[in-house]
Amino acid sequence: MSHHEPRATTEPRTGAAMGMRGCVSASECRSDRPGHGLHAMQDRLATTTASKWIDAIVAEIDGDGFATIVGFHAGDVRRVWHHDGFAGTLRAGEPVALHALYGVLASGDERFSVAYA
Repeated sequence: MSHHEPRATTEPRTGAAMGMRGCVSASECRSDRPGHGLHAMQDRLATTTASKWIDAIVAEIDGDGFATIVGFHAGDVRRVWHHDGFAGTLRAGEPVALHALYGVLASGDERFSVAYA
């Protein structure tokens, strides 16, 4: 049996909200992790799988980039996060669509990668 040396503990990365680990600002972030930049393949896959979109209404937006949305049909409540707070384009009461499989939130012509909270 081999002897394992203990590993050094890692320092947590800073960030104002979940998923921002190591990001300084939304405008300079180049990450394609969920909730950051929308990857071209993510957008393409969401576009081609139309049956996975959920129609919803924005119930609430907070200052940390979280949005609470409520589905039209099932009334299910989901909370999603985006790095730059959805660029200030979402408003409570507005209709949106959430792609349940690929984590894309659509509001009009805007598309955002989202992380589920």
